[in-house]
Amino acid sequence: MCTGLAVNCHNFYFGRNLDLDYEFGQKVVITPRNYPFHFLFTNASSNHYAIIGMATIVNNYPLYADGMNEKGLAIAGLNFKDFAKYEQKEVDGKTNVSPFEFIPWVLANYASVEELRKDLVHVSLVDVPFVKGMSNGTLHWIIADKHETIVVEQTEDGLHVMDNPVGVLTNNPTFDFHLMSLRNYRGLSISNGDNRFSDKLKLDALGVGMGGIGLPGDSSPNSRFVKASFLMSHAAWEEDDETNKALFFHILDNVAMVKGTVKNDEGRDEFTVYSSCMNVTTGEYLYKTYKHIAPVSAKLFDEDLDTETLIDKGYVG
Repeated sequence: MCTGLAVNCHNFYFGRNLDLDYEFGQKVVITPRNYPFHFLFTNASSNHYAIIGMATIVNNYPLYADGMNEKGLAIAGLNFKDFAKYEQKEVDGKTNVSPFEFIPWVLANYASVEELRKDLVHVSLVDVPFVKGMSNGTLHWIIADKHETIVVEQTEDGLHVMDNPVGVLTNNPTFDFHLMSLRNYRGLSISNGDNRFSDKLKLDALGVGMGGIGLPGDSSPNSRFVKASFLMSHAAWEEDDETNKALFFHILDNVAMVKGTVKNDEGRDEFTVYSSCMNVTTGEYLYKTYKHIAPVSAKLFDEDLDTETLIDKGYVG
């Protein structure tokens, strides 16, 4: 499970909750411009855009869960179990990319959603793992810059690129379902509203927030999508960066998972392992964890980005 957000308000902010039943050795990793990326089906690249994000390093390779590049493009992969369908072998005439390398492939090579969108029509995701015995995650992706946000899903009938007008992504089912489901909540309001139950009864509001009755509060993917979309639509964004970063985390907190309240099919507790907020405009990556709720900051442009070696900024678990 997971929830991803993208919003452009004075600065461009992007981030996510990562919900799992375990930690996976994740850490903030900066990939400098001259790190030699080796992609399975396309040419290796040793001169590309610098990247910062949350990743696991395996065999000196950054397996990113989310991140942004120096040009202002950001991406996060979210669980899409049972709906993600990858090709089993290379497709002739396509740009073949394995799911594990999709995030670094996007961030290393593209400066904007507009530029990426033109090439996505030629992309096929092929189910070749990073190493033998390590399966690819079943994922879909939210990708954004300060101008637009899209969702990329590869299902049984091919790869789909969809505009995302709410700047929110969760999990199953497909993104078009989630957008359609918002129609069920069109009567919600941030104000208490008038009594429409009966003109024969005096029904005063019992407190503030009555206009939001019916807004989902459970942890299912669609409920998190609806709630996050409602909060994103009405959040009081300001010009102050610190205020906006705090507000971003508040929205993620509202759809986070508390350990002990969500059991997965294996009977284990799902919880929000970490939450991230990237100020993509300034290159700052902030995160907080389930146990440590004070955000930790790492800044892309504080590092030497013209080196060849991965920069491990660590992780507060």
